[in-house]
Amino acid sequence: MFGQEAEAIMTAGTSAGLESRRQLMLAEKRERTAAIARRAAARHQVAPQVERDVIAAIAPLAELGYTLLPNRRWPGSRIAKVDFIVVGPSGLYIVDTKSWSNVTIEATTEATHVYRGSRDVTDDLASLADLAYATEETMAAIGLAPGEIHPLVVLAGRTVRARIGTVEMVGEPDVAKYILSRGVRLSPGQVDRVAAAARDYFPLAGDPAQPEASAEPTNDDADFDTIPLPSNSGLMRQVDAALSAPPLENWMAFLAPAEARLVRRSFNGPSRIRGAAGTGKTVVGLHRAAYLARSRPGIVLVTSYVSTLPAVLSSHMDRLAPDISPRIEFAGTHAFAKRLLTDRGIRVNHQPAIADAEFELVWRTIGRPGPLGQLEPKATYWEDEIEHVIKGRGITSFEHYADLARTGRRRGLTLEQRRAVWELYSGYQSRMDARNAHDEADLVLLAEASLRETPLDRYSAVIVDEAQDLSSAMIRMLHLLVGNSTDGLTLIDDGRQTIYPGGYTLGEVGISLSGRSIVMSNNYRNTAEILDFAEGVNGDEEYPDIEGIPTRAGGATAARTGPAPLVVRFTNRATHDAELPRRVRATLDKSGTTYGDIGILALTTFGVRAAIESLRKANIPVIELTNYNGRPVDAVKVGTVKRAKGLEFKQVLLTQIPATLLPGHNPLSVAEEGAAAEHTELQKRELYVAMTRARDGLWIGTIPGSSHSSV
Repeated sequence: MFGQEAEAIMTAGTSAGLESRRQLMLAEKRERTAAIARRAAARHQVAPQVERDVIAAIAPLAELGYTLLPNRRWPGSRIAKVDFIVVGPSGLYIVDTKSWSNVTIEATTEATHVYRGSRDVTDDLASLADLAYATEETMAAIGLAPGEIHPLVVLAGRTVRARIGTVEMVGEPDVAKYILSRGVRLSPGQVDRVAAAARDYFPLAGDPAQPEASAEPTNDDADFDTIPLPSNSGLMRQVDAALSAPPLENWMAFLAPAEARLVRRSFNGPSRIRGAAGTGKTVVGLHRAAYLARSRPGIVLVTSYVSTLPAVLSSHMDRLAPDISPRIEFAGTHAFAKRLLTDRGIRVNHQPAIADAEFELVWRTIGRPGPLGQLEPKATYWEDEIEHVIKGRGITSFEHYADLARTGRRRGLTLEQRRAVWELYSGYQSRMDARNAHDEADLVLLAEASLRETPLDRYSAVIVDEAQDLSSAMIRMLHLLVGNSTDGLTLIDDGRQTIYPGGYTLGEVGISLSGRSIVMSNNYRNTAEILDFAEGVNGDEEYPDIEGIPTRAGGATAARTGPAPLVVRFTNRATHDAELPRRVRATLDKSGTTYGDIGILALTTFGVRAAIESLRKANIPVIELTNYNGRPVDAVKVGTVKRAKGLEFKQVLLTQIPATLLPGHNPLSVAEEGAAAEHTELQKRELYVAMTRARDGLWIGTIPGSSHSSV
């Protein structure tokens, strides 16, 4: 057949040109597919016609960059076989064909069962799930994320779609559409690497004298446009949808081998993943959320103190694991607490404006005229003391507060000064109670109390990103959702990025990690130049750690290199702000950079407003980080450093930065102590966070004077 088809094409004349050669290539592929079908049918225990039908159903994938590996040996067995391994742009599929008849599928809230007649055959699929689990471990050695490995049962001659645990079941007519529906997730080079690893792990069954040649890996950065299109249009809609979707970020399908292994690692209790900025902690957390959601019943909760970050992470998950994202819940910690209370019918009257007004009144009448006003005249210091130290830890008696180690607060307080703080707190709380109003700390304390009284079994796992920013009451609340269950609570944090006062240790909360703490030290985001510059902001400063271990900066390494950060000093804010549009346009000249790749960050909301005004006057598209949900948008992203936590940008412009915060200045001047020193430390940590958001380029515009903490 092949010879006649090829001859017809070759003798069609030179006018066919490139199209003739393309048709010849397609004919060769069809002949190879037919040969595969004949070999598989001859060697397989499945009926030859069933085998040919399934081969015919998946054959079009060979023309779309997929490698089809039939008749493979089950790893670790001399007898058992795997029908097909399919590797392509949408991942790796372990395919088991079934010619079952009289199949029914029953789904309940607890599980899905498969019956052949009256016999429950659900457990027959367990071995395929186990094989996929073992394959995940093997493929982690090359960095393939576990979510890219799919155990797949194909029912011959049937139209069906069901998920049984981690195994997907699909009818033979729809198998190619199902595989294509996941889109383009791997580059051609990555497909080659996975196919080569699959050949090694799943050797050819039967005659060992006929080994298959391993494919040579190609450039991982190869253009996805090189994937050929099929000669027929039967699957063109699926192909068009796959190729027109925005390309995945590389981290969504491929990780560093150490990261891929960590995603799957099991801990027999609460665990912690820590590391400096850019080491991939959030990436591991997202993949771990998807992995846990696939492998266990219940909902996985991903939460963070930063109220805008969960929406961004949810958007990433919709692309990373669309099949499982409905079983992963994203919520800010305060939003979660408020929703829990509302769902349980517990009265809550969250009134931030009232809270601000009542504190201001109490400060004017009690705080400022008393010893606290003489000790530290800035009301925000004492507001933080109430929010983060007293209410953040859930302290309800002066005796407890009197003996409290105020971790992270530089200004020491005598017993009488603590009495004055308690008087300020009591006055504030009395006025809030009189108005039946709650502040944000109250939401958490009320939710914690409710969970202690009535536990909630909805969640199988909780993953906390930026855990260093949560109060001890927040950690206690989240711990109550899963307790000390295996893989129940995962804390992801970096003490270096703590930007809120009032530290604590996990021992105070009642959580023991007991050796379940992992350190990530390879920086995958920043260039070495950016990382070195950012590390110099805090110098040799010791920073708080939730395990109570004194920790210093450093330890992370970056393999990439690039231009040194550029610091431009301005004499006033007006000239600084006028330069921003010019700087943005100059940044666009860099290879491949778009407006959407640029982030402008400020330490203050005033700096954010000034930057937005300057860019809009220059007709540069802008989106505030408070409105950014993680979906691609061709606009410069502008926001405070706190809103940028957990994000990254190709190019970062830092605006209105006080020159005294940059490397080369003493971390704390002789004149600074107590509250002033603490404020400077927090600002320097914010600056470190801001600088490490930059992947390729960093520009810093400095102005004279000092700044105030961002909101």
